[in-house]
Amino acid sequence: MRREFSDAIEKIALEDEKIVFITGDLGYNALENLQLTLGNRFINAGVAEQNMVGLAAGMAYKGFKVFCYSIAPFVVYRCWEQFRNDVCLHNLPVFLVGNGGGYGYGIMGSTHHAIEDLAGLSALQNVKCWIPAFADEVESFVNQIVAEGRPAYLRLGAGKQTPAHEGEFGSLKWVVKSENPKGAIVALGPVANNVVSVLQQEEFINQFNLYTAQNVPLTIDSEGFNLLQSTENLLVIEEHVSIGGLAQQLSVQLMERGIAFKKFISLRAEGYPDGTYGDQNFHQTQSGLDVGNIAKKLRLFF
Repeated sequence: MRREFSDAIEKIALEDEKIVFITGDLGYNALENLQLTLGNRFINAGVAEQNMVGLAAGMAYKGFKVFCYSIAPFVVYRCWEQFRNDVCLHNLPVFLVGNGGGYGYGIMGSTHHAIEDLAGLSALQNVKCWIPAFADEVESFVNQIVAEGRPAYLRLGAGKQTPAHEGEFGSLKWVVKSENPKGAIVALGPVANNVVSVLQQEEFINQFNLYTAQNVPLTIDSEGFNLLQSTENLLVIEEHVSIGGLAQQLSVQLMERGIAFKKFISLRAEGYPDGTYGDQNFHQTQSGLDVGNIAKKLRLFF
């Protein structure tokens, strides 16, 4: 999604001279077009992420709309206090962009993974976290982030193209539709592509509704809740830890409305069960986020 993001920023920066882009010394072989297009509005803050966010807050206070870019764990965990105090509490248009959310940086290990990022950021005042599941969503998310002009976090990964678009219901986007579903699936981020692969298998074709959660904190309208409630079973899948993640946030809203399911299954990042590291597929498999385990869980709904 990094290329789609770079192209989206270049396009919007040509239209809006208040757009500023700051990188924490990352983005080589991907962001050179932005450096050429933005000129002195492209700033390399170096390996000083906290300072990057403080600088961005000062520029936002003066009327600029500032994107701060690094890999997800660096732009989230290192800058959490600065983002909270300098940006969120003042409701300033500073937008964190983290590449490689979840286990995206694989073999580089836990220091380069971001599996608790949404829990930490979605709890802050005024912030909205955007999590594209598919590459073609990135441009529209960037446009919405700038239009809303509030603190934001964009979590990038590696995704394919949206299989369909049956409607949006607040945070939820309906991407696979069944006439008589045996259950609903709500997925967060590019791991939704694993779900799409399962639903293309013969035994699962036209059996489930798939929704993606485009942003958190979740906002779901009444039609969205009615659609979820219309099935007996619910699977929630996310490349994020359980605490503060999609399943927990969704469960609270479902309980507040008295919505229950015959079967409820949550698949999430399980950390490092055996203390070893591998690529993203390795970690997804260890956490049960792989195609085989998703299919196994969906069979419980038949």
